[in-house]
Amino acid sequence: MQAMTRVSLFAITIPPQMSAKRTRASFAATLLVLLCASFGFPKRYPQIKWVGSWAASQQLAEPRNSLSADDLHDVTLRQVIHLSMGGPELRVHLSNRFGKAPLRLTSVHIAQPASAASEKIVSGSDKALGFSGASEVTIPVGADYISDPIVFSAPALSELAITFHADALPAEQTGHPGSRATSYLTHGDLVSAAELPNPSRVEHWYFIAGVDVRAAPAAASLVALGDSITDGHGATTDGNDRWPDVLAKRLEGGSRPKKNIAVLNEGIGGNRLLHDGTGPNALARFDHDVLAQAGVRYLIVLEGINDIGTLTRDADVPDEEHETLVRRMRAAYWQIVTRAHTHGIKVIGATILPFVGSEYYHPGPKTEADRQAINEWIRIPGHFDAVVDLDKVTRDPQHPDRLLPAFDCGDHLHPSPAGYRAMADAIPASLFDLK
Repeated sequence: MQAMTRVSLFAITIPPQMSAKRTRASFAATLLVLLCASFGFPKRYPQIKWVGSWAASQQLAEPRNSLSADDLHDVTLRQVIHLSMGGPELRVHLSNRFGKAPLRLTSVHIAQPASAASEKIVSGSDKALGFSGASEVTIPVGADYISDPIVFSAPALSELAITFHADALPAEQTGHPGSRATSYLTHGDLVSAAELPNPSRVEHWYFIAGVDVRAAPAAASLVALGDSITDGHGATTDGNDRWPDVLAKRLEGGSRPKKNIAVLNEGIGGNRLLHDGTGPNALARFDHDVLAQAGVRYLIVLEGINDIGTLTRDADVPDEEHETLVRRMRAAYWQIVTRAHTHGIKVIGATILPFVGSEYYHPGPKTEADRQAINEWIRIPGHFDAVVDLDKVTRDPQHPDRLLPAFDCGDHLHPSPAGYRAMADAIPASLFDLK
């Protein structure tokens, strides 16, 4: 063992003209340098590039989507998510953002699931997450929490099972109701069990908000900010065929793959630009769902169909209210672009899909005129950094105010899996050329 470096603090000379305040500051700085040298502290920590590979927008679970009172105690919950970018190391984001009581999880594990639609995990793949070295974590009211990094081989476009146990879950659950994925719940502490015995099945996610992977220095993430059309209403449960899923697959495995781009789905069913719905409005959640994502460099905005539809859902309104809606929506888009540009994020505007024939919104001529006015504004060069005309892609050429029947899930509002695939295929990969 090498002898410890001897440091003489009395060798520091102070010029006589230096003020007492400057003397104290100089002494403190010199002392810090000497102590670092003495005890071998590194001058700086190595920088690791983290990029979000999967994410889900958080909201307060409505009563119909909440866990039952019987399922809040001594519960193990296994949830399967689909990664976009892969990596050799990862960390998991948990959330109690809408809780009214602290969230205590006694243990959280990750594993490779047997399939996207199974509660079984591959033998030997289970690993426990740490939180500042501890196996349990208590997340304060209104807070998010990131696990310690863990070595875990996570291939691109693969599934990941996140399993946690809690002695008692809060009555108000933070989560993502529109998972389009099956989660599995049982009682007892079974976080590492290869198979959960007779689990209850729910198509929601609870308390999980994201997964980051260690990535190459040039890697980046793309956030898809939207409503139920981005969230994937009409997609296949456990099929991972929402349009952001299809885009991630294209970017990863196309003829000219862009393996350094991850895709994060930040869609919420019923979401609006201007008012809260089943979740916070787009402007209110922008910091959490866009700016806070690891490695974000690109943003696609597909928002506004619910603002337009709800205006006249129950009855038509005066022309002035239509004009006010269009003006406020344009201003909201401008806010999104301005805030994103402050953080160096390229913003891509997507035109709003047609929805005449929808029984949910009963759109009339004035509503369709609002949609056309918004889409024309989106298409004007300079409002967004780029535009993808998803209206043009999905509309019926014979009836341009309606979805193409082959792309309609049946409600004349949401696309089918074929429609989602067409949307993803219409987004040029060249929009995401890293500079």
